[in-house]
Amino acid sequence: MKIAYISTYPPRECGIATFNYNLMNAINANFPERKDPLDGGFVVALNDSENVQEYEYPAAVKYVIRQDHQKDYIRAANFINTSSVDAVILEHEFGIYGGESGIYILPLINRLEKPLISILHTVLKDPSYVQRIIIREIAEQSSKIIVMSNRAVEFLTTIYDIPAEKIQIIEHGVPDLEAPEVNPVKNLSQFKNHRVLLTFGLLSRNKGLETVVKALPKIVEKHPDVMYVVLGNTHPGVIKSSGEEYRDHLKTLAASLKVSQHLSFINKFVAEDELINYLTAAEVYVTPYLNEAQITSGTLSYAVGAGAAVVSTPYWHATELLADGRGRLFDFKNADNLAETVNELLDDENVLNELKENAYEYGLHLRWPATGAEYIKIAQEAAATHDFSDKILKNSIVDPEILPQFSLTHVLRLTDDTGIVQHAKYGIPNLKEGYCLDDNSRALIMALMAYQRSKSNDAFKLMPIYLSYIHYMQTDDGNFRNFLSFSRQYLDEVGSEDSFGRTIWALGHLISCAASNSYREFAMEIFHKSYPHFKALKYIRGQANTIIGISLYLQAYPTDEGMLAELIRLTQPLIDAYETTRSDDWEWFEESMTYDNAILPLALLHSCEITGNQKAKNIALKTMAFLDKLTLSNGYLSPVGNDGWYYRGGKFPAFDQQAIETMAMVLMHFQAYKIFHKPQYIEKMFLSYKWFLGENTLRAPLYDYETKGCCDGLLPTGINRNQGAESTLAYLISHLTVLKAFELEYEYNKLNQQVNMC
Repeated sequence: MKIAYISTYPPRECGIATFNYNLMNAINANFPERKDPLDGGFVVALNDSENVQEYEYPAAVKYVIRQDHQKDYIRAANFINTSSVDAVILEHEFGIYGGESGIYILPLINRLEKPLISILHTVLKDPSYVQRIIIREIAEQSSKIIVMSNRAVEFLTTIYDIPAEKIQIIEHGVPDLEAPEVNPVKNLSQFKNHRVLLTFGLLSRNKGLETVVKALPKIVEKHPDVMYVVLGNTHPGVIKSSGEEYRDHLKTLAASLKVSQHLSFINKFVAEDELINYLTAAEVYVTPYLNEAQITSGTLSYAVGAGAAVVSTPYWHATELLADGRGRLFDFKNADNLAETVNELLDDENVLNELKENAYEYGLHLRWPATGAEYIKIAQEAAATHDFSDKILKNSIVDPEILPQFSLTHVLRLTDDTGIVQHAKYGIPNLKEGYCLDDNSRALIMALMAYQRSKSNDAFKLMPIYLSYIHYMQTDDGNFRNFLSFSRQYLDEVGSEDSFGRTIWALGHLISCAASNSYREFAMEIFHKSYPHFKALKYIRGQANTIIGISLYLQAYPTDEGMLAELIRLTQPLIDAYETTRSDDWEWFEESMTYDNAILPLALLHSCEITGNQKAKNIALKTMAFLDKLTLSNGYLSPVGNDGWYYRGGKFPAFDQQAIETMAMVLMHFQAYKIFHKPQYIEKMFLSYKWFLGENTLRAPLYDYETKGCCDGLLPTGINRNQGAESTLAYLISHLTVLKAFELEYEYNKLNQQVNMC
């Protein structure tokens, strides 16, 4: 039995990494005939870094996935499929995988040709829509789902609708270790001549350690020899975001309560063979989590396995594991209740020892070798009954292997402290042309999308620059200028309706998914100040862009009836334009098709998503089909050229082709898929995107792999080699949309298979 394990792994400091390390060793321990542990399989490790060399992994790690790189997941699936393993064990926790709630794991498991056993370390009582989808899809792709408590089974069957027969409980394993006869920890200054309360694990605010600190005055009053020892490093993610702020907060709190001398930190990550010494040297082990939503706690299991006297808040795992006299519970955040419980135990040695004995006896059946044997049995059954022909997924509509790696290099080159420069000579910013509102609004949308996808620090730093430019260009009456010279001189008094609408789109996007509350509040102020000018819009592209912005705004504020009425009012001119102009051979809004054409059906798709307007939906479908027939019928995208435009009854202009046409096509088809859930729209979205990579009239790529920018257009004679902001942002927004669509692969590939079967 060879197994591939998908998980974080030591030396990365992570509870799941430790769990997987122990599980792998426990399974191998059941095969004593193996001379080399690597004969039992290998690990596919998850990195929280761009650098695959970030951790010095042992030989067991054969493949590394960078958390936010979608291609890595696909390649990992191929690596596993071509290996000799008999089964795959997936350790699942939302936070260790990339994408929204870790959705990047789904393309990997959809591609596996080996039987999959999934261990769920978190089962949420109130999952988001995406979280529920992820767990259901993991369950569907798995031969067995392993959880560690009865409450998890209850949630999976009632909240996630997963069949009970697919779920099995295997409690969290504990080290197969005994307390040493001579315990070196007892000689440490924190332990010597002290009665120790202990908490261990990675520190973060959700651990509730302040409750213990607040209980110390009443405990110390009766037992002045008590020391509260906090053993463990601060969580690496917390270190990155806020350093040692939480540890410092606890020290400050202890000082204010005059118990500083009774609080001690041992700031290190402790191996299990050393951890047993700490657990058995302590009088009481405390887990003071802040709320019930903890379905599994490895630290709690270890404490019980070591025979510690455990006092805990009544989170889900604790209520089960500490039942029948194996521990004591106290109310959430209730320091007085905790102090009373601890004092009672410290007052009565017999009661304290009884808790320890009960925990130790129960922990014997949790020892890792026995736990490993249970997993072996499940893996053998899964391998014996596995039939890959049952897998629906064969080929993905979207091929992530052809996508260049996402990069902000050229955007950073074009952006200064004022905003993003309009134009470039080849890949070099052309400062003579200054800045425009259109591009800074697109840049804000792109930065938001990039930050949403991977929490990019570069993207986060760009957002206030673009938002500040928008604010600077807003006039006193709420309208916007468009152009600004490099010397920061206004070049117009009022910008175009297009630039106005694109700005409302960007502001609506920011309001709907702000990276911080201050950004949202700032965007709201600008958005509402511009509101009086909505009614003055005369041209349908300005109206269309504004419709998209309002629709995004209403996703965040659906009860704003005034804004909803404005959305309905602005949608009507597009409906009227279509009904006035259309004929059997001309399903369009105007007598000509000019620029940014797909933005018009895209706006109707956004509008009907909010309003439910059936007429708008029907018109969006008809005009989208008309546009597709004109531009995609050759098997690649050939958008309307701007050399004369395309008039009813006239000749279709093949050139010059612009990147914003392609971006609008990509966005239109993705929005259509979100509404209608038809895989054909994902196919057309990806086909449109490939225009940037060379699937176009000249078979020439516009994306520049050297500069990471996008060329400004396709000419009859070749490529316009200038790489301005408009084209580069159009490419990046399209790229990010494709990546977002790829997250839904589990859904549209199944739908596509069903269509093909019919």
